[in-house]
Amino acid sequence: MLPKEVIKKIRKIEIRTKKLVNDVFSGEYHSIFKGRGMEFQEVREYQPGDDIRIIDWNVTARYGFPFVKKFQEERELTVVILLDASSSGKFGTQEKMKSELAAEICSLLAFSAIKNNDKVGMIIFTDQIEKYIPPQKGSSHVLRLIREVLYYQPQSKGTDLALALDFLGRIQNRRAVVFIISDFLSADYDKPLKIVNRRHDVIAIRITDPRETEMPAVGFIELEDAETGEQILVDTSDFLVRKQFNMFANSEREKLSKKFQSMNLDSVEVLTDRSYIIPLMTFFKQRAKKLR
Repeated sequence: MLPKEVIKKIRKIEIRTKKLVNDVFSGEYHSIFKGRGMEFQEVREYQPGDDIRIIDWNVTARYGFPFVKKFQEERELTVVILLDASSSGKFGTQEKMKSELAAEICSLLAFSAIKNNDKVGMIIFTDQIEKYIPPQKGSSHVLRLIREVLYYQPQSKGTDLALALDFLGRIQNRRAVVFIISDFLSADYDKPLKIVNRRHDVIAIRITDPRETEMPAVGFIELEDAETGEQILVDTSDFLVRKQFNMFANSEREKLSKKFQSMNLDSVEVLTDRSYIIPLMTFFKQRAKKLR
C-alpha cells in the first residue's frame, strides 16, 4: 500500500496538471503532434467540387451514381516518456528537486496525450532499465505512471542514456513521439540518439538547477557526485574557482544545445527555480509556427 504522503502528492499533481491540460496545453499539444495520416471514415454521395480521385468506384458501380470516400485524420499516436531516474535528479536548491519537477512534467505530457486519445508509456532508466510501462490509454494508466515516478526506488544511481535509447529502439517499432526527460549528464549517447531521432519524433526536456551553473560564495564546501559518491573540497570564496565552474557549465550547456541542433532535434530547458509552464508553452508555440 502506498504511503499517505505519496497518495497526497499523486492527487496534488493530478489536480494541477489536469487543470493545466484543460486550460492551456491540450489545444497546443493537438496542433503540433499529428496523427499517422488519414483513415477511412465512410462514403457519401458525390458533390460538385469533390476531388474525383476520392471516388469509390465499387460503391458507385453498385448504386449507379457516384460516391466518394470520406477520410479523417488518424489522431491516435503513441507517446513514450524516457525518464532519467539517476541520483543526480535528487538535487534541488529551490522549491523542488529535479526529480519532482520531472514528475509534474511527466504528468502534464501524459494527461495531454490521453485527452487527445493517444497511448502513453514510460521507460524509467538509470544506468540500467529500471522499469518499462507499455503504452496504454486512460486516466487510471496515467495515475499509475505518476505513482511510479514518485514512488519507484531505482536499483542503481548512474546514468546510461545510450542504454535507454537502445532499449526504446528494440521495443518500439512504430513511430512514436518520444520525450526524454533528463539532465543529460551521460556519455556516449550521440549515435543511439541519432538513430532514435530518425525513426521517432524526439523532444529533449533538460532539467537543471541554478546551482549547477552558478556557485555561490559561501567559503569551503564539500561537493559530492550523487551518482559516483566522489567528494571534493572546494573554496567557493575564490573568484577564479567560481568563474571556472560557471564557464565550464555554460560550455557544456552550449555543446548540448549544438548537439541537438545538429540532429534537428527539438529541445526545452526547464529550471527548478521557475515555472516549467512558460518554456513548454514557448516550445509548443514555436513548433506550431514551424509546422504551418
